[in-house]
Amino acid sequence: MAKLCIETERLILRELVPEDSERMFLLDSSHEVMKYLGMKPLTKIEETAEIIQKIRQQYMDNGIGRWAVVDKTTDLLIGWSGLKILKEKTNGYQNVYELGYRFLPDFWGRGYATEAAAACLNYGFENLNLEVIYAYATTDNHASNNVLRKLGFTETETFVDPSDDAECFWFALKREDFKA
Repeated sequence: MAKLCIETERLILRELVPEDSERMFLLDSSHEVMKYLGMKPLTKIEETAEIIQKIRQQYMDNGIGRWAVVDKTTDLLIGWSGLKILKEKTNGYQNVYELGYRFLPDFWGRGYATEAAAACLNYGFENLNLEVIYAYATTDNHASNNVLRKLGFTETETFVDPSDDAECFWFALKREDFKA
């Protein structure tokens, strides 16, 4: 049984577990989902299982990582959201907390990303006592950029992600600017 982390009006955010591989593979193998991530869709469920194991290692090493997002009405994993520590330098930042999220296309445009991300931000500011949380998205990922702006993030600069040569917006959200 996965550890329950956060409950919102429509969602449960909990640790990812190996049993999530099948639903996570739907995300990881989707061309639509991977379009803005600079990654090719995965072709083997075993690759997704390895990713889940790496995330579970982050829980142990850092006390935080991406969480499964489960729809309360169906009990199905519909995506993931959460904070992680950027261990490798990204846009000149390292060892900072970064918000991320990813959802199955059937659940886009329904406010799930905003709802889940807001819960993660609240957790970061209230439970981890963070002063600032960062995020980034490619400049052409309008939906993701809109979610970040809606949550109160401020675009501070653009940079080129060396992993895929994509231009990205870098965002920051300070504790005093977050409205839970």
